[in-house]
Parts: sequence; C-alpha cells; structure tokens
Amino acid sequence: MAKLALLAVLASLLGAVSCEFPIYAGYGFPPPNPSVPYPLPPACPPLSPAPGLKVGYYADKDKCPRAEEIVRKVVEKATAGEKAGLIRLFFHDCFVEGCDGSVLLSGPDTERTAFPNLSLRGFELIDEAKAKLEKHCPGIVSCADIVAFAGRDASYSLSYGRINYRVPAGRYDGNVSRAADTFQNLPPPFGDLALTTAMFAAKGLNQNEMVVLSGAHSIGRSACSSFPDRLPPAANSSTAMEPKLAGQLTATCSAGSSVNVPQDAVTPDRLDNQYYKNVMSRGVLFNSDASLTTSSQTEDLVEFYAGNRPFLSGKFLGPVVWYHDFEDAMVKMGYIGVKTSAQGEIRKTCAFINKT
Repeated sequence: MAKLALLAVLASLLGAVSCEFPIYAGYGFPPPNPSVPYPLPPACPPLSPAPGLKVGYYADKDKCPRAEEIVRKVVEKATAGEKAGLIRLFFHDCFVEGCDGSVLLSGPDTERTAFPNLSLRGFELIDEAKAKLEKHCPGIVSCADIVAFAGRDASYSLSYGRINYRVPAGRYDGNVSRAADTFQNLPPPFGDLALTTAMFAAKGLNQNEMVVLSGAHSIGRSACSSFPDRLPPAANSSTAMEPKLAGQLTATCSAGSSVNVPQDAVTPDRLDNQYYKNVMSRGVLFNSDASLTTSSQTEDLVEFYAGNRPFLSGKFLGPVVWYHDFEDAMVKMGYIGVKTSAQGEIRKTCAFINKT
C-alpha cells in the first residue's frame, strides 16, 4: 500500500505530460486493479523522416567517415547477451525522452537507475565506442547515434546477416534523464493488447509495428520478477503459459526473483521468427507477448511471421518478410523525439552532460 501511495504522489506531482503515458504500477510494484482500465494516451507520431537525420551523415570528410565502422568493430566482439542488450538499450532510449542517449546518463534518479532499466546491458560497449570516436574525431558523433548504430549492428549479428539496414543519423544528445519517466513510457510486461498497442501508438508506432518489434523477444534474458503474473498459469485461459514450460520456470524461479531465464528457450541467441512460433504455442514469458493472440488482426500477423501458413499462403514468405519489416520498424523507431542542436549537444562522455 505504501508503494501504491508513493506512485499516487508521484503522479500528482508530475501531472499530465503530453505524449507520455500515465505512471503505472509494475516492474517491482503490484500490478494495477484489472477492474480499473488504463486511460489510453493520445497518439503523438514522430516526424518521419526526422529533421536533420540522413543516411551517411558522418561520411563527409569534415565529420567522421569511419564512425559506423568504429562502432561496428566494438559490437562485433561483444557476447550474444551483450548484443541483445544493445537492441534493448536502443528501444529503452527511444521510448523515454526520444532517441537522445538520455538512458546513458549517470547520476541519482536518472533513467538508468529506474527499476525497468536496472537489467539493461551494453553501457560499457557504448562508452568504449565513444572513447574510440573521441580519439578519432572529437566532438562529432553523438551518443544517441552510437546507440542507434549499435542496435543495428547487434541486429545484423544476431540475425546472422538477415537484418541489415541503413541508419539515418545526425541526432543530438539530450540533457534530461528522469527515472520517473521510464514508468510513464515503457510498456510493462504484464500489459494486455490494448495497453501495449496504445503505448506504441503514443510513440507513433502502429499495432503492426508493435507486433514486429516484439519479435526482439526472441533474444535476451529476463528476470523471474518480470512475469510473476504468469506463474502458475491461469486456468481456462487461452493465453496461459504452456504447462510444461510453466512447470520448468516455476522450479527455476523458486531460487529467487532475480534469477534470469532465456526469453526464447529454443533459439536464445538468434534474432529470428522463433518468437512468433513461441507465441502460437504459448511458450512466451510475458502477458504482453501472449496477448498478441487475443485479436484476429495481431494473431494473423503472428501466424504469418511464424510461417504457420499453407505453402501457397506464405509458409516461407512470412519469416522473410519479418526481417524486412523489423528493419523498417527499427528505422522508424529511431525517429522518435530526435533532438536538434538547439535542444541538445554532442556529449564528450556518454554518461555525463558536458560542463559549461
């Protein structure tokens, strides 16, 4: 009750924020009362394309022609878990304050200190790439662009080259990072289809793009504390976790809520369409993933990406299309809340705002 009271106080202090979702309980707090629906946020589409962003932004000789190469070499030597973390880092950066590197800022009550971000990985890799870039071309490449490049390069590596897209760059680094904003903007794992769809719509991403980007849950790991609502599986529910998997996870998670398990037990280190097969077989961790089968529109798309169609209806086409759609959705997500030179800066160190 004390935690819920704290959330109420925070909500009253923050007030209504345009294009941001109201504070919700979760990520360590009790889930909300299911009889009280969430207020749905208004859509706030990102500019497409965002002003100032372009492919090859750093290619000019007076900028940093080797920028993407330097980032790529840092990502290439990372572990599969770190690469999965870089993709998640890009998502968490863009959904809070826009794609402006705000998630990288260190200090009390910054985004990276918030409960949903405590398990984020990849900060050291971003710092390494930034240090190399500062030696090669100081003051040119933003931390926000490094995160975007790294997310692309990690996707390329974990998909074994099937995902490869050109990243529009030219972002500036933001100067605002608040822990409370993560709760307003990051979709919770216990969300239903309406909530998850609405929170993506608030960022200018439609429901199909939400389904596409959810496919990133075919990689990475999750703490048991992220899906207590799924264990034990609910009786007589079409979205309840598959019993055998639920039993295995119940045993594993009995060791503690901080225990980490693969989000995709079949191909845990491969960014592929296995996620959609897992959704269809009820082998996913989060309610937000399981809820994709609660609408005919999203379920049809899940089946298509899973290759769960007759030969002439797209059995082999669906998985191929998903790779392409994921590329497009990642580029579009990269347009969210882009900062200009008037709104941001090029940080010298990604964890700290430049000293004036």
